[in-house]
Amino acid sequence: MKEFSDYILQFGELNKRQIELIIGKGTILELHKDEYFSEAGKIPTRVGFVLEGVFRFSYYNNKGDEITNYFIDEYSFVADYPKFEGNVVATEYIQAVTDCKMLIFSKKDWSDISNAIAGWEKIETQIIRKCLMATIEIRRFNY
Repeated sequence: MKEFSDYILQFGELNKRQIELIIGKGTILELHKDEYFSEAGKIPTRVGFVLEGVFRFSYYNNKGDEITNYFIDEYSFVADYPKFEGNVVATEYIQAVTDCKMLIFSKKDWSDISNAIAGWEKIETQIIRKCLMATIEIRRFNY
């Protein structure tokens, strides 16, 4: 879990107990190639940190063509975060491109972390900002 703790520590000061609490709220999930972490038409219920593997974000356009938006690789968060946070039905698929291992957090786990650690909202906001900026950069590079 060193990669995960190193990742979150870039965004704020956390002590060993706080890091252990955060990691303790997570669950290890392994997905095989082509399995979905999140699917269009369903409400996303979890956020994940990729420990091993690559994920693909995709959707189907109005012609029925599958369009890949971008890929997320190891040591990054993966989620349809706006839909997760808003409890809204997803319009994209998040699919494992390789066999993957991740640390996942349910909506309740994520909320519990926020309630238990003062200042977590600030760290979370910075994580979201970094993920958003990376997504924008990926999309700009591909167009």
